[in-house]
This record gives sequence, structure tokens and C-alpha cells, in this order.
Amino acid sequence: MDAALLATAFLLGFVATRIGLPPLVGYLIAGFVLHAFGYDVTETIEAVSELGIILLLFGIGLKLRPKTLARTSVWGTATVFAAVTTGVVGALLLGIGALGIPLARDLDPTTAVLVGFALSFSSTVFAVQALDRTNESDSLAGRTAIGVLILQDIFAVAFLVVADGKWPSPWALLVIPAFIVLRPVVGWFLDHSGHGEVLVLFGFTLAVGIGAGMFELLGLKPDLGALVAGLLLSGHPRSGEMADRLLGFKDLFLVGFFLSIGLAGTPSAAAWGIGIAIILLLPVKTFGFLWLLTRFRLRARTSVHASLTLSTFSEFGLIVGASALANGLIEQPWVSTVAVAVAGSFVVASIADSRRYEFYDRWLEQLKRFERQPTLEEDSMVDFGDARVIVFGMGRVGTGAYDEIVERRGTIVVGVDRDTERVASHEADGRNVVRGDAIDRDYWERVRFHPEVELVIAAMSNHPANLECVHRVKEFLPEARIAAIARYPDQIAELCAAGVDVARSLYEEAGQALADDATAEALGQEEAPSE
Repeated sequence: MDAALLATAFLLGFVATRIGLPPLVGYLIAGFVLHAFGYDVTETIEAVSELGIILLLFGIGLKLRPKTLARTSVWGTATVFAAVTTGVVGALLLGIGALGIPLARDLDPTTAVLVGFALSFSSTVFAVQALDRTNESDSLAGRTAIGVLILQDIFAVAFLVVADGKWPSPWALLVIPAFIVLRPVVGWFLDHSGHGEVLVLFGFTLAVGIGAGMFELLGLKPDLGALVAGLLLSGHPRSGEMADRLLGFKDLFLVGFFLSIGLAGTPSAAAWGIGIAIILLLPVKTFGFLWLLTRFRLRARTSVHASLTLSTFSEFGLIVGASALANGLIEQPWVSTVAVAVAGSFVVASIADSRRYEFYDRWLEQLKRFERQPTLEEDSMVDFGDARVIVFGMGRVGTGAYDEIVERRGTIVVGVDRDTERVASHEADGRNVVRGDAIDRDYWERVRFHPEVELVIAAMSNHPANLECVHRVKEFLPEARIAAIARYPDQIAELCAAGVDVARSLYEEAGQALADDATAEALGQEEAPSE
């Protein structure tokens, strides 16, 4: 990749982060700027872009539970919104054309419907990065938004198959059964891939080689293959670890994708005008999602968070537009118009997303009027009862702390963990453990605490999660003492600066315990002969 491309992408991405916008906004602008100076999309950029999208969808598949798509709040919202948006935007464009506006005045109904369809999607790239940045991927709002996005992507893939007129090989009917048969084998390799570069290489092999490669060979969309390959390992105990290890690579390769959008061409004045007019519809889009989600009995707060995550136009819209262009269904100026709308929506959505809590707090009472009662059980209030001690993260360290507190103080402790299977295992062993996400602000809003909570222990394996948990405790339980674990001295210092009362290093504690046990055993063996 040309050094000028990398330098420009870095500088504008850096500027974007400094002013509070996602770096992807800077990458998009970098593409437009570079195209103005004569740069075009190269084969290298296209290859990097495709790899970024493949890794993105693979990571989504790793974290997605298939049953999420079966929820009415997910498939109902995605289906209704796609149908209504396609019709409404198409009609609006035809109305603009009737006014004699350049570019739109010669618009035919087919093009209007296709543009409306392209703009019915929300950006998977933006949503995933926004959720990762706020550590809300596993919240109900995050899972709902991701589920809607996955269904939208499936709608887009279905269109691409039909538009290309290239039907897949008959052998494609066997691809899903083949993946199901392969699941135990793939799981075995994942269990024995260690924690280093072999694990990363295995992830690339699954995403690019087995997933995308097999689907492309059978005449199916490679992107969809990567998603299915991720779903193959969804629910595996180490799927989250693999997703985390691939995160940095995904973000790096996606730079090429955003550059390619801007490098594809400079929009005309008419395209800019209509694109900006479409951007003005974003509040309507956000409210549409809010209304639909509350119809499916999600709380207003959850619906607001999910709606703001979905309040963009999508890169998949550009893919749909490019496919329609290649098949002679629309003209190039409309692809540029969609590009303007997509780029502008990222900027607007970034600003709105950063103020989501302020927005909700200001309009709390008005938004609650949209709720339908009763709300979904998963979105209802959580009562911690008489618990005076709360342990977040019920892995080995958290379980040890829980058991020690029970032995000393009795049953005044509750454990919280985001892993459903782990929660079920603890419940089977008789522990008072509930499912929850320590870093999900919305979860804290739903919890009823005992008025005299004494201690909160952050025992998660992820340092950013522990740090975010500390911030939540300071906000919702300011009088409680806080204990937390870390791996390195700088992390301990960071926790202490955040207000932790007790911070311990896993490595130091483990070393001391090992030394104590080893010394005790050695001394016991030495004393044995004298007895």
C-alpha cells in the first residue's frame, strides 16, 4: 500500500479520535481527500478491505448466539424496518424528482426502490466498533442491535445473489450440514491451539480459508461464509478469546475498507445535496427503531441504546449499490449519493452515541411513554436481595473469593457473571450467582441493591472490564469498598487511581501462594524422619 495512503489515513484518523469521533470517520475523509489528488482504489486496498470485512463478520459470528436471531424483537424489527424504509425512502426520492431537482428528476421507480433498500441497512462496522469501545457488546441493547444487523446483512446477501443472477452450486445445499459435522473437529483444534500466534493463525484459516473460501468455491458470498464459520464456534469456551486476539487485525484491515469508499469517486454537487438531505432523515430512522423495539416490549432505555447504535447508513448499502450498478440497475451518481449519506451518518451517529446517556436522562419521562408492559423478562429489574457483598466475575478467582466470604460471613454474597453456562454451573453447585454484565451501565440501572452494600469485588480476567466496573461502583454504590485484581503493576496503579480500596496482582498472589505451599511441603518432608 502506498505510503501516502497510510500516512493520510493515520493523520486524519488521529485527528478524528482527538475530537471525539471514531477513527473510521477520519479514514473515510482520507479517501475523499486522496481521490481529489488523483489516487484511486488499488488491488491491494481492495484485498485489504475484503479481508477486513471477512474478519469483521467472522468475529460477529464468534460472539453471536443463533437463538438471538429467533427473538421477535430482532427478526420482527429488522424485517419491518427494511420493508418500511425501502418504501418510504423510495417514495421520498420520487417526490424530490417530481420537484425537478437535478439527478432525481429522471429517477425511475426501480432505482428509487433500490436506493431505498440500500439505505435501509445500518452499519455493522460502526455498530461493532461503537459497542466494543463502550464495552456493551454483550448488553441486551448490544445483542439486539447486532442481531438486527446480522439479519440486515443476510437481506443484503440475498439481494446480491439475485442481482448477480449467479445461482450457487447445487452442492451449496450441503454446506451448512457439513459445517455442523465439522464443529467437533474445529472445536478440538481450538482447544489445542494454545494462546499465541497459532491461535491467531487458526482464526485466519477458519475465516478466510474454510469459511470465505468454501462459500466462494460453491458460488456463495465469501462474507457470509466467514459469518457461518464464526457461528460454527459460537458458544465454545474459547470463542471469546479468539475474537479478542483477532480484534486488532480486524481494525487494521478495515482501514482499507474505509479508504476504498472515499477513493471510489468524488460526488457531484447534486449527489452532495441529496446525500445531505438523506442524512437529515437520521432522527426519523432512530425514532423508527425506538418505536419498533418498544413494540416488542423492550424498555425505553434499552431501545434508545439499541436505536442509537443502529442510527447509521451502512457500508453494505454501498455494496448493494455497487452490485446494482454493475448489473445496470442504477447509475454511478446514485452510488456516490449513498456514499455521502453513509459517510455523513457516521459523523452524526458518533456525536449522538457519545451523548446517549445525556439524551436519555433529559427525555426519560417522555421516552417511557413508549414502553409496553410487561417488558421482556430479560429486560426487567434485577433484585440482589440482602446481599452485602457482590463479586463480579465468577471465574476461578471470583469463585474462590465467593466461597471464602460465604465461609466467613454466611450467605450475604451474590456472584455476577456474563456467561450463561457458567452461571448455570454455579447454581447447580448451590451458589447464589446471577447473569449480568459488570460494565453494562444499563444493567446497573436495572439492579435493586441492598441499601448497605459493604464490598464489591471486581474479579474479571479482563483489566478494562475491571476498571469499567470500578467506575460503575463509584457511580451507583459510592459508599461501598472496592477490591479488584490485576496482572501487572501499572494496572494496579490504574485501579488505585480510579478509587479501588484493595488491589492485588494475580501473579504476585499466585507466586506467594506457590512459595508458601512449596515451603510448607518441603519443611514437612524434612521433619518427617525425626518423627
